[in-house]
Amino acid sequence: MASSTPAGPDGPVPAPPPVRAPTAPRGRHRLRSAVAAVLIVLAVLLTPLAVVAAWSESEITDPDRYVATMAPLADDPAVQAAVTDRVTAAIVERLPVESLVSDLVPGGAPLLDALLQRLGSALDSGVTGLVHDGVQRLVQSDAFPAIWDELNRSAHAAVDRALTGKGGGAVEIRDDTVTLDLAPVIDRAKQALVADGVAAADRIPEIHTSYVLVRSDQVDNVRTLVRLLSLAGYWAAVLAAACAVGGVLAAVRRRRAAVAAALGVAAAAGLLGLGLTAFRAVYLDRLPAGVDQDAAAAVYDTLVRYLRDAVRLVLVLGLLVALGAWLSGAGRSATAVRGLWQAGLGGVRTAAGRMGLRLGPVGRFVHRFKAWLCWVAVGAAVLVLLLWSHPTALVAVWLGVALLAVLAVVELLDDPGAPAGPAKEVGP
Repeated sequence: MASSTPAGPDGPVPAPPPVRAPTAPRGRHRLRSAVAAVLIVLAVLLTPLAVVAAWSESEITDPDRYVATMAPLADDPAVQAAVTDRVTAAIVERLPVESLVSDLVPGGAPLLDALLQRLGSALDSGVTGLVHDGVQRLVQSDAFPAIWDELNRSAHAAVDRALTGKGGGAVEIRDDTVTLDLAPVIDRAKQALVADGVAAADRIPEIHTSYVLVRSDQVDNVRTLVRLLSLAGYWAAVLAAACAVGGVLAAVRRRRAAVAAALGVAAAAGLLGLGLTAFRAVYLDRLPAGVDQDAAAAVYDTLVRYLRDAVRLVLVLGLLVALGAWLSGAGRSATAVRGLWQAGLGGVRTAAGRMGLRLGPVGRFVHRFKAWLCWVAVGAAVLVLLLWSHPTALVAVWLGVALLAVLAVVELLDDPGAPAGPAKEVGP
């Protein structure tokens, strides 16, 4: 049998040793995976903190945001009823009934005393009803939302002091209760009563009474927590994003790490949303018996509505990022989805070409810089989201749709041009 080893002038030449592909040390891969896992877990754990901190910073530093948060309460029937009862009680308590009756009875003090003794509780009930009707008309009128906004705008300056426990201003924290001073509403109610013919209301002194916004035995703890979160501000969100990006960059399989990080962040936001719902039930169950449950629920839902919007935004963003990272991968399912996408758009491009549409230099330019154009589109979408003032989940969805449309246009314009034909042989 002939030997397969080639022969040289000095005998058989030994075969060269097999060349092995260079491999990174396993220890290095394990270290990178461990660092990536730690950073991604930190990003997931920081997500609820970052969402709440950004919401706290926005509510405290932006007066317009705070007024917009509280504005829906002016039209809530339960809150209108609670404010009406509180303002009515404060006015009736200080309304000079003797002066009110003397305006109607010109017979002097003896007749007035006799009338007051005979009427008794009926007079008190009648006066209360008269004041209640006047206050209710004010609270249910179109003018009340403006009064409510003015009250909350002036109260915003005191929110920071209230959160630090110093008190003062229109918002105060006393013991386990956060209250809002209704003096401006009472003043407008007195003016309305005078306009309705109750001249004695003009002699009521300035009244400061409170409307309970929040009542809980955990107010002090929540106040401290909110203060810390407001100090953290948007830096908590920056730290969470940095941990997520760092974890993806440190990972050996970055695309898989990106999917895991995005889904983890979305899950953390979802858990925060569930926690807000659970805390709502616990908070309402622990309220004292005399507190209006409907009004308390309306106040809670209004205070956290922008926080819920932030939760939905992070949840949607996480799902969109995870979907994009998965679709750009090399998996069988992702490849099949991309194939359907490219085949569908390719069919449209082919049909357009049959109708005489030629892309020419544009198609060749897009084909050459297709990857760059796609990344520019993604970067533009991210920039718009970052510059958007208080984006919502709906904004994120529409940005995703717009990005998808841009990517579809890029795919449609991708035309490498006609392939070059074989070179002709030049004879002698």
